[in-house]
Amino acid sequence: MCGRYATTTNPAKLAVELDALDETGDTGFNPNYNVAPTNQVLTVVERHDRDHPEDPATLRLRAMRWGLIPPWSKASEPGIPAKGKPLFNARADKAATTASFREAVKKRRCLVLMDGWYEWVTEPGSTGKAVKQPFFMSRADGGRLYMAGLWSVWRDRSLGDEAKPLLSCTILTTDAVGELTKVHDRMPLPMPREHWDAWLDPDHPAPAELLETPGAEAVSDILIRPVPSLVNSVRNNGPDLLAAVDEKAGQISLI
Repeated sequence: MCGRYATTTNPAKLAVELDALDETGDTGFNPNYNVAPTNQVLTVVERHDRDHPEDPATLRLRAMRWGLIPPWSKASEPGIPAKGKPLFNARADKAATTASFREAVKKRRCLVLMDGWYEWVTEPGSTGKAVKQPFFMSRADGGRLYMAGLWSVWRDRSLGDEAKPLLSCTILTTDAVGELTKVHDRMPLPMPREHWDAWLDPDHPAPAELLETPGAEAVSDILIRPVPSLVNSVRNNGPDLLAAVDEKAGQISLI
């Protein structure tokens, strides 16, 4: 499961790095150390130009709402989708046959960027009462993670031509492997660079094997470490959420 993560990616710099078009507009992405469902998040897609559909598809950076809204969802009021089940995660092994995700699996796949994600483990506290200790999973070298995702476009059909598109996405999850099984039985599905072309291709289905649970080597470079309980509240944000926890002294010191 992945219900909270951190990202400090700058879209403009990433667009240059990936040779992609920055379509995030005036979203104004800032470092977010406590990304939660319904937040605007940064994604990578591959699409054709609307005016020149015969040209090759190109990489594009897009801002999307985290929590996929199926195209057939109804509106609660003009231009606003009705509240439903928070689809911020999708099981990779069932997405292709699940009504909310199957169309996206066919032609709307994306990458969701993150520095790392959080999980909580119930542990005995100093008073004997169980507490939930947050852990942060990230690359040991501090590099960026790209997770497999699906996206959708929703419009309020009752508004006709005046309907504005709302982009939303979900992060695919799979069975945890390797050391990650110690913190949760599920994990985000990583998408290695060598599989991007096949995963993002808007003209062909993704190879079925890309939706399978990867081997432990796929997460062998993931560092798991405890972080402060500040992350428990979505109201808290900032680099102090990733501060190092001194387990022996029970104190917190900045990295």
